[in-house]
Amino acid sequence: MTWEPQGDGLQQIIAILKESQSPDTATQMAVQMKLEELNRYPDFNNYLIYVLTKLKTEDEPTRSLSGLILKNNIRIHGSTLQPEIVEYIKHECLQAVGDISPLIRATVGILITTIASNGGLHNWPQLLPSLCEMLDNPDFNVCEGAFSALQKICEDSAEILDSAALNRPLNVMIPKFLQYFKHTSPKIRSHAIACINQFIINRSQALMINIDSFIENLFHLSSDEDHEVRKNVCHGLVMLLEVRMDRLMPHMSQIIEYMLLRTQDSDEGVALEASEFWLSLAEQSICKDVLAPYLAQLAPILVRGMRYSEIDIILLKGNVEEDDMVPDREEDIRPRFHKSRTHTIKSGQEAGGGQAGAAGEDDDDDYDDGLDDDSSLSEWNLRKCSAAALDVLANVFREDCLPIVLPILKETLFHQEWVIKESGVLALGAIAEGCMQGMIQHLPELIPYLISCLSDKKALVRSITCWTLSRYANWVVNQPHDQYLKPLMEELLKRILDSNKRVQEAACSAFATLEEEACTELVPYLEYILKTLVFAFSKYQHKNLLILYDAVGTLADSVGHHLNKSQYIDILMPPLIDKWNLLKDDDKDLFPLLECLSSIATALQSGFLPYCDPVYRRCISLIEQTINQELLCKQNQTTDHPDKERMIVALDLLSGLAEGLDRHIETLVANSNIMHLLYQCMQDVLPEVRQSSFALLGDLTKACFPHVHPFMAEFFPILGQNLNPDFISVCNNATWAIGEICMKLGEETKQYIHLVLSDLFVIINRPNTPKTLLENTAITIGRLGYVCPVEVAPYLPEFVRQWCTSLRHIRDNDEKDSAFRGMCNMITVNPAGVVPDFIFFCDAIASWVNPPQDLQQMIQKILHGFKTQVGEENWRRFVEQFPPTLAERLVTMYNI
Repeated sequence: MTWEPQGDGLQQIIAILKESQSPDTATQMAVQMKLEELNRYPDFNNYLIYVLTKLKTEDEPTRSLSGLILKNNIRIHGSTLQPEIVEYIKHECLQAVGDISPLIRATVGILITTIASNGGLHNWPQLLPSLCEMLDNPDFNVCEGAFSALQKICEDSAEILDSAALNRPLNVMIPKFLQYFKHTSPKIRSHAIACINQFIINRSQALMINIDSFIENLFHLSSDEDHEVRKNVCHGLVMLLEVRMDRLMPHMSQIIEYMLLRTQDSDEGVALEASEFWLSLAEQSICKDVLAPYLAQLAPILVRGMRYSEIDIILLKGNVEEDDMVPDREEDIRPRFHKSRTHTIKSGQEAGGGQAGAAGEDDDDDYDDGLDDDSSLSEWNLRKCSAAALDVLANVFREDCLPIVLPILKETLFHQEWVIKESGVLALGAIAEGCMQGMIQHLPELIPYLISCLSDKKALVRSITCWTLSRYANWVVNQPHDQYLKPLMEELLKRILDSNKRVQEAACSAFATLEEEACTELVPYLEYILKTLVFAFSKYQHKNLLILYDAVGTLADSVGHHLNKSQYIDILMPPLIDKWNLLKDDDKDLFPLLECLSSIATALQSGFLPYCDPVYRRCISLIEQTINQELLCKQNQTTDHPDKERMIVALDLLSGLAEGLDRHIETLVANSNIMHLLYQCMQDVLPEVRQSSFALLGDLTKACFPHVHPFMAEFFPILGQNLNPDFISVCNNATWAIGEICMKLGEETKQYIHLVLSDLFVIINRPNTPKTLLENTAITIGRLGYVCPVEVAPYLPEFVRQWCTSLRHIRDNDEKDSAFRGMCNMITVNPAGVVPDFIFFCDAIASWVNPPQDLQQMIQKILHGFKTQVGEENWRRFVEQFPPTLAERLVTMYNI
C-alpha cells in the first residue's frame, strides 16, 4: 500500500502533537477531545505512523509521541482497524527499525510489540524472520533497533515463542542470540543476554538444549566493562539458580565469589541484581553447605549495602527533621486494601501466643513496606534487598551466623556516623527472626540501648529503631514490665507524637505490633495510651492518620472488653465520631475509619450502644448505594463499576456491631432491610463480598436469629453453593455460618441438610486443606450431627477419622463442646460406624482439659459401651496400642 499525507491534515496533527506536550491541564483535556474526534477517521493512524517514521525534519519528542498515541490506538481499537491500514503500519515499522535516533528506534520497538501482542505473532509471519535477518546488518542502528524490538517481543510473548503453534522459532532464535554475546557493542551484548534470560524460568526447550553454551557464554561476560551487561549476567545466574542448579553446582564456588564482587559493584543496578542471588540461594537446600565458607565475607557486604546513599537521603529529605506541619501530597498516599472478615476457631497453640521471635512471618514485603516508605524510594532497592538477604540467611544459619554478625553489629550500632549507626539498627532488626534464641542473652543490654535510640537527633535513626524494636516485641512483653515494656511503650508513644512524619508512621506501626504481642498486658496503661493516640488525631497529616486508625483498631482487638469503661469511651469516641461526621460516603478515608470502628464496636460491646444507630444506618446506606450503582452499571454500560470495597468494609462493621452489641442489635435489624441486602451480597460475583456476607450472616444468627429464620429457604442453597475450598475464606465463613444456623434452627435443619452435607465431607477429606478450614468444617459437621444425628450418623465412616484429627488441638470452648456432643449423638445412633477408627476418637476426647460434666458422662457411656461389647481381654489389648500418656489421660478423665 502506498500512501501520502495531505499537507493540511499533516500540519493539523503536528499542531495537536505540539499542544499535547503542554503542562496545562485544560490544554491537555482539549487535546484529548481532538484526538478522540480524529480517531473517527481511518487514515488518522496513517498520519501518526508517517510522523513517527518519515517526518525526519520534526523534533524527536513529537515524532515519538506520535508513535505512542498510535500504540494506544492499536491497543484499544486494533481489532477494528482496516487490514490495509494495519499492513501499512507494519511495513513502515520494519522500515524504521534502524532509525538513527535511539528514541525513535525504541518507540518503533514498542509499537511492533504492541501490534504483535494485540494481533498475534501468527498474523505477522514475516516479523521474526525480518528482525533476525536485521541482526546481521552491518549498520549498528539497524542491528540495535532489531534487537531492541526482539527483546520487547521476548518479554511479552515468551510462552508463545516456545510453542508448536509458531513452529518453535526459538530453535533458531536462541542459537542466533548466543552468537551476539561476543559482539563488539555492549548494547548488543546486553540485548542478547536479556532476550535469552526471558526463557530461563519457563525452561524453554530450545534454551535447555543450549544450556551449557549459554552458561559458558555468561561466564565469559562476567567481568564485562558495561554495567548493563553485568546486570543481565547477574540476573541470568539468579534465575538459573532456581531452574538449573545441577548445571551451576560444579562452578558454585566461582559463582559465589563473583556475586560477592558484584554485590559491591559501583553501579547500584548491578549490585541490586547480585544481591537477589543471596535471596534465591537461601531458598535452596544446599545454601548452608556452599555458603558457610563465605559468610564472613558476605555479612559485612550486606550490612554496607543497607546504608542510605547520599542520593537516598536527599530523596527522603533525610536532613529535614521537623515536617509534621507540612500537608501530605495525595500522590504520596499509597492505596490501601481492606482484609475481609474471616471467622476461625483458634487452636490452643494460637491462643497461647506467638512463637519466640515475634518478628512475625515476615517476607520481602516487610522490607518493601516497613523501611523507607516514601514515594521516591518505595520501589525495591539495594538497601531493602540487602536487609531481606540478611534476614533469610539468618533463618538459614540461625545462631551459627552470630559469631560473624555480632562484631559487625558492635561496630555499626555504636558508630558516630548516623548513616552507619542506622544501618546497624536495621541489621539488628533483620536478624531478629532467624537468630532470636542466640540473641536472647544480648537483649537485656541491646533493648535499653535501642529505647535510647528512639530519642536520637536524626529522624531516620528514630524511625528504623521503631521497626527494629517491633521485631523484638515478643521478647519484651515476656520480661518484667517495669524493666522493658513500660519504658518501651512510653518512648514509642512519644515517637507517635514525633515532629517528623516518617517517625510518626514507624512508631504507629511498631506500636500496633506491640499491641498484638502484649494484648491485655496493656490494660493498666490504657488511659495513657488512649490520650496519646487521641492527641495524635489532632496532630497528624492525612497519610499517617490512616495508619493511626489501624493502631487504634489493633488496640481494641488486643484489649477487648477491657476497653468498655466510661472513662476510656469518653476519651476515644468523640474524636472518632467527629472524623466520621466529616467524611463523605465516597471518601476513601472512610474505609480505614470503618475498619477501626468495627474493632471498637466488637470490643466495647454494650458500651458502643450510644453510637450504634447512625453507624448502623450509614453502613446500610453504603451497601444500598453500591448495589444500586451495580444495577445501574448493568443497565447502562457507560456507568462506572462501583468500588465494592466500601460495601465489604460496611458489611464487616455490621459484623462487628452484631458481635459487640449481641441481642441489642435486634431493634436496628428489625427496622431495616438488612436481610434483603444480605441476600444480594451473598450472591455477589466478588469473593470478598461473599466472604464478608457469610461472616455477617453468622454474627446475626448468633445475635438475633428470629430475624434470620424467615430467610432459611433462600439462604441455605446459597451457602451450599459456596462450599468451594478453591475460595478458602469464602468457604470458611459459609461453613462457620452453617454451624451457627443449625444450632439455632435445631431439628428444622433436616430439610436443608442435603444441600451442604456431601460438600462438607469432601472438604474434610481433601488433602492439604488449610487447618482453620478443616477445624471449622469438623465443628460444623459435629453441630449438624448434634441437631440431626439420624441424618448424619450413617456417614460416620466417611469422615470420623479426619474429624477426630482435625479437632484434637482445639482448645476447650463452646464450639468444641457442641461438636463433641454431636459426635456422641452420632455414635449412639451408629456405633458400628466408629469402630474401625475408635482409637482416633479416644485420642480426640483426650484433648479436653476440662469437659463439662454432662459431656464427660456422654463420652464415658460410649467408652464403657465399647468396652462391654468387645470384652475385658480385647479392650486391654486395644488400650495397649495407645501411647502411655493417652491411656493415662483416658483413665484419669473417663475412669476406664
